[in-house]
Amino acid sequence: MTQRQSERIKHHKGPLIKPSWVSYTSIPNSLKRAVIAEEDANFVNHHGFDWLGIEVAFKKDLKRKTWIAGGSTITQQLAKNLFLSTKRNVFRKAEEVIITIMLENLWSKKRILEVYLNVIEWGDGIFGCAFAAQHYFDVPVQSINVYQAAKLASMIPRPRFYDKNGNTEKLIEKTDTIQLRMEQVEIPK
Repeated sequence: MTQRQSERIKHHKGPLIKPSWVSYTSIPNSLKRAVIAEEDANFVNHHGFDWLGIEVAFKKDLKRKTWIAGGSTITQQLAKNLFLSTKRNVFRKAEEVIITIMLENLWSKKRILEVYLNVIEWGDGIFGCAFAAQHYFDVPVQSINVYQAAKLASMIPRPRFYDKNGNTEKLIEKTDTIQLRMEQVEIPK
């Protein structure tokens, strides 16, 4: 958020709106399921790292000769969002690993998911699920339906792009796919 705030000031945009905190129990299960289905299907079962996901991402990167594929778990993404910059390098990755281990050992999966949903970016200057639901659907997050939850989840990998470009064909396809996968994932209890 600090980095995005600096960018907004540099580009003469208004300040970020401070996100409203939503407790875990007040976040709809549909949103929890949708985000886990999109970002980290094995969230409740791993200890911070999805080794199969990392392997798949690494193979994609090798094939493309780039370092862009995902593979990060929700806990890794939270570590990055809370404590690290968006710069990609081996030192930042090492810090991310250490912070991920600490988060997994100090917090429950419920707490990790609660914090994640309250701090992630959902568009230009839009942080947290409460602000996202209000911005995109003009409703409190507690009132979003299953489709809206899936749509919010589908925006996570490219939030500022989808905020600017709206309902692209790819966004609609991803939303439909996430809806189909939602019941297959487990949420922290």
